[in-house]
Amino acid sequence: MFNNIVPILFSNIGFYIMWSAIGLVIGAVAAIVIYMAITKNKIGSVKKSANKLVEDAVADAKLKRKEVLKETNAEIDKIKSDMERQRSDFDREMREKRTELQRSEQRIYSKEDLLNKKEETLDKKLESIEQTKQYLAQKDEDIKKMKAEIESAHQQMIAEVEKAASMTREEAKAKLMEAIEEDAKRDAAKYVREIEASAKEEADKKARDIVSQAVQRCAVDHSAEITVSVVNLPNEDMKGRIIGREGRNIRALENATGVDLIIDDTPEAVVLSGFDPIRREIARITLEKLISDGRIHPARIEEMVEKTKKELDIKIKEAGETAMFEAGVFGLHTDLIKLLGRLQYRTSYGQNVLKHSLEVSHLAGLMASELGADVNLCKRAGLLHDIGKAIDHEVEGTHVSIGADLAKKYKESKEVVHCIAAHHNDIDPETVEAVLVQCADAISGARPGARRESLDNYVKRLEKLESIANGFKGVDKSFAIQAGREVRIIVKPEIVKDDATVFLAKEIAEQIEKEMEYPGQIKVNVIRETRSVEYAK
Repeated sequence: MFNNIVPILFSNIGFYIMWSAIGLVIGAVAAIVIYMAITKNKIGSVKKSANKLVEDAVADAKLKRKEVLKETNAEIDKIKSDMERQRSDFDREMREKRTELQRSEQRIYSKEDLLNKKEETLDKKLESIEQTKQYLAQKDEDIKKMKAEIESAHQQMIAEVEKAASMTREEAKAKLMEAIEEDAKRDAAKYVREIEASAKEEADKKARDIVSQAVQRCAVDHSAEITVSVVNLPNEDMKGRIIGREGRNIRALENATGVDLIIDDTPEAVVLSGFDPIRREIARITLEKLISDGRIHPARIEEMVEKTKKELDIKIKEAGETAMFEAGVFGLHTDLIKLLGRLQYRTSYGQNVLKHSLEVSHLAGLMASELGADVNLCKRAGLLHDIGKAIDHEVEGTHVSIGADLAKKYKESKEVVHCIAAHHNDIDPETVEAVLVQCADAISGARPGARRESLDNYVKRLEKLESIANGFKGVDKSFAIQAGREVRIIVKPEIVKDDATVFLAKEIAEQIEKEMEYPGQIKVNVIRETRSVEYAK
């Protein structure tokens, strides 16, 4: 194609410019070819563009000389700029690749260093493991030797024991088995008794249901009374007025009421101490009235005491009548009603006696209605069973005998008198109603929260429980828990073996049964624990 174009161009001088343009085009095409040789991805498109440009330049040379020249120059400039840009991109890409390559080499070197360090660490650990294996192997040999020595000593000890006991090992084992067999027989007998008791309980299920229903349906609140009463004062100056000149006021009050007045450093308070709750209540009410009135002198004190006694007699009678109506008991003698009201100020082990009597009356009546017994008799006897406690500070004898005598005096029936006399087994109960009153009294006094136990007795019982457990060989520590219903015993594992814990618990339980008195049952819990501790270094 170039051989045909050259003669045409040289035949006309006017086409020199065109030749130059074509030369430039050819140079550009050559540059593109060289560039495409370097960048293989662009070579095809550049060659087509160059060929097209050449063909267009030849075809339109006559008509578009100037346009071709301008277009060619513009194309050349564009190609140059593209080449520069691509060269710049290529250089940048090469720099990035080189940088990435250097980073990869550094990472490879660092990984190699890390692998070398890990190999060194593994070598050290392997060496330590090997040393540990050797140490354990040596210990194993030592343990085997020790076991052999222990076995030899054990055999020697058995021989010495047989020689000292004048019996062989088999004979000793036979005697031990005989003793164990006796214990097993005793335990079996005890178990049989428990089964019999359980069967009896099943047979008496109806009775238990009756008692439980009665307890659930009757719940009386009890308040704890004490032997002292406290009267609050408006100010400290009132203490001097109560004492009076040379103590005449306090002496007059103590003589009139039979109660001791304790005036100490307690701020704005006077303590009344007396064993008789009625007298103490009279003294409290009298003192409160005197403080409110402000006139405190011996004559006024005597007048106020007499007035308070009359008012309290009315309150006592009202309390007795209220209790009588609440229990559904009618026709009591007036003096019995007053004595019943006095029980409001009497306590027994922290239990209000009047409320206790009401509870016994309700319980006995409920059980009697379930069993078909005389409900009215049970209620009446239950309400009056502790009537003797109203005057047991004034009359000699037990409250049972005093109560029975009072019932006879005020024309109560023989059945009521018998229930009162038999409610603490002073005499044997002969009627169902007497048994029901006795049971109701036991339920009311024994239910949780009814009565308080002395703190000293409670602490002593816990200490006794722990001392019995600590007295056995091999016991490390013992703890009385759950209000003394369980004793938890920790034994020394090197002395007491697992099999021996059963016998130890049984022996401790037997010792507790022999030496202590307690309600319900006590759980003996023997714990043997072995701990192994080692430190990882």
